[in-house]
Amino acid sequence: MGLYYSAALRTHLQDRSLHDAGWLVPGLDAYCRLAEGVSHFLYLARSAALGRRLSMLELEAQAEVDKFASLVLHQWRSLEGRSARELHFRLFRDVSYRPGLGPEERFRYAEANRLAAAFTTRLVAHVVARRLDRLLEALRYAYRLGAEAKMQHLARAA
Repeated sequence: MGLYYSAALRTHLQDRSLHDAGWLVPGLDAYCRLAEGVSHFLYLARSAALGRRLSMLELEAQAEVDKFASLVLHQWRSLEGRSARELHFRLFRDVSYRPGLGPEERFRYAEANRLAAAFTTRLVAHVVARRLDRLLEALRYAYRLGAEAKMQHLARAA
């Protein structure tokens, strides 16, 4: 098993650094595509190691949460409440879906976005309060839930 990302994505990311001021605007989409691939790879590998089945919705919802979490954790020292809320908006509200998706795929992506948006809204409160311990606790708990339990946990926030 391996993770492939396109030459175009590599080219787009090679001259960018998350440490550079202003990287969010031009580099967010590329970063999110990379983070989603890494999330899928790790979650699939973990599920296989545990002998667990997973749904495509579960895989997509976890990737949405992971994108938000990785960005927040990377910027933790300098991230302020306003910036965290702006990031949340960019990831979960200011979205569009690739044209040509079938109804089932479009529903899956939209539902994963909806569930992850609701769950991560609660996480923004931990960022604003500067409670890294609470943020990590919530992320770990949700990550370790499997299949139906994860979907129910995320849905409770919605």
